[in-house]
Amino acid sequence: MDDKAKEALQARREKISRVHRMKSMIVFTLFLWVVISLLLMIFLSVKVVLLEKDVNSLKNVILSSSGSKISEKVNTKMNQTDQELLMQNSAEDNLAGANDTLKVYLTFDDGPSNNTDRILDTLDDYNVKATFFVNGRTDHHSKKMYKRIVKEGHTLGMHSYTHKYSEVYASLASFKKDFEKIQNLLYDVTGVVSTYYRFPGGSSNKVSNSDMSEFIKYLNQQDITYFDWNVMCGDATTSGYTKDELVENVMKDVVKYKTSVVLMHDATDKDATVEALPTLIEKLQQKGALLLPISEDTTLIQHVSLSSK
Repeated sequence: MDDKAKEALQARREKISRVHRMKSMIVFTLFLWVVISLLLMIFLSVKVVLLEKDVNSLKNVILSSSGSKISEKVNTKMNQTDQELLMQNSAEDNLAGANDTLKVYLTFDDGPSNNTDRILDTLDDYNVKATFFVNGRTDHHSKKMYKRIVKEGHTLGMHSYTHKYSEVYASLASFKKDFEKIQNLLYDVTGVVSTYYRFPGGSSNKVSNSDMSEFIKYLNQQDITYFDWNVMCGDATTSGYTKDELVENVMKDVVKYKTSVVLMHDATDKDATVEALPTLIEKLQQKGALLLPISEDTTLIQHVSLSSK
């Protein structure tokens, strides 16, 4: 083999070697890209899981601080759609006909407050009786309001002692303790054994980590009747309704039912509710509605019952 042939063969070998090296580099690069991509995907997946845990932890912190304004707002946002659906699906035999007399039960949650006197004054002006689902307070003004509610013929109901979801719904034992505390307080102050209860957040609340049927069963055993609502004025939300809008919210729904249990609030920051009350009463009376306090004759309005659990 002459020198030219040898050079040509050597050049060919070098070319083949370069091609092999290039292929090896390409394969290695692809392999490295795949490995990096997999590691990146694993990293992102872990980050997503950790982020979800952080979100859930934050949610639990918010819920555990219930009883504060923040937790109340969270609960309202979580429940409003479900509650409206439940109200729309009220029992067919409660739907009002053209000739039915409307029975309306105005109920006030969360008191006593600085507005309780004003609410009671308005009710007295119109000779209307209502229902107050109260929380536990031992200051002089609150005790005076408990007594006035009873003295003026309104129904005194229980809305838990603390209204702190994390305590009230922590367990059946915790619920019993809170219930006994509010019932005993009201009896000690007024001499009345309250037999009506409204769950904080309603029986359909999404805050309780415990099975609501356990609490319902306990109340049934104590001969306590619990009431939810099928009409809302809207003052539980942060929407900032005007007094006219609060009235309209009630009027558009009470005409649907023979029995309407209206959710309202007795709280220091609910001035619009107090201001709306005279107009609301007048409009209901113009409709021929009977404004009544809850009693043993009141048609049950419950979002959740043992039969539906």
